[in-house]
Amino acid sequence: MRDRRILVTGGASGIGKACVDRLAALGARPIVADRMRASDGLAADDDGHLGLRLDVLDADAVERAVAAIEDSQGPLDGLVNAAGILQRTVPPTGMDMAEWDRVVGVDLRGSYVACRAVGSRMAERGRGAIVNIASISGMTSGPLHAYGPAKAGVIQLTSTLAGEWGRRGVRVNCVSPGFTETPALRKGFDKGVLREDKLTAATALGRLVRATEIAAAVAWLLSDDAGAITGINLPVDAGFLCGVTWPAYGGIRGATA
Repeated sequence: MRDRRILVTGGASGIGKACVDRLAALGARPIVADRMRASDGLAADDDGHLGLRLDVLDADAVERAVAAIEDSQGPLDGLVNAAGILQRTVPPTGMDMAEWDRVVGVDLRGSYVACRAVGSRMAERGRGAIVNIASISGMTSGPLHAYGPAKAGVIQLTSTLAGEWGRRGVRVNCVSPGFTETPALRKGFDKGVLREDKLTAATALGRLVRATEIAAAVAWLLSDDAGAITGINLPVDAGFLCGVTWPAYGGIRGATA
């Protein structure tokens, strides 16, 4: 990963920031694109990472930002699409269409916009790797009537773009985090929207996922070690998907069973 230029959308906090830190530790040169950044132009943050303020809902702004980054820093070697927003766990009648449009717009459309801006340039050069951040919510059922479908769309988009650009040297993969220790998840616990004990009880490993574990999977998929892998969706969920049905059989057996 030494000196590889990797754009990370949503890289100012949560899973995105964990990806930035991991990539930097491996010698890459992450560039943070996040609407929480202070500057519209490229500037270093307190950690020394270059970045700029960017809203992935603005397709024209994304195109301009990618062009500006490549003009000043050189061609991008990788892209991590971590920009995303959550939603309230309300029934369909409790969410107006403006909120639905925004969630789907940021989480699905924003991922596509960034992939298009970066991936098409990679395809012209004949090399590059993209990792989209989806969610196990896109693979399961829950009261997330915008977020879940948006993340399911990201998983499908990943497969489609992998097929589109594979012969042109661009790999496109996806990581689907399970319930991950982030400020957003902790906020859900504090509000009583989510139950930590219920979530951990449903996982095979009996715990939540760490953001650093998501970042490690992302970095691996960007690396040459994953050079023959494209079009996959990799759940990193502490075994939630394989454990969630076990309560029907009395629950997951303990370590001494």
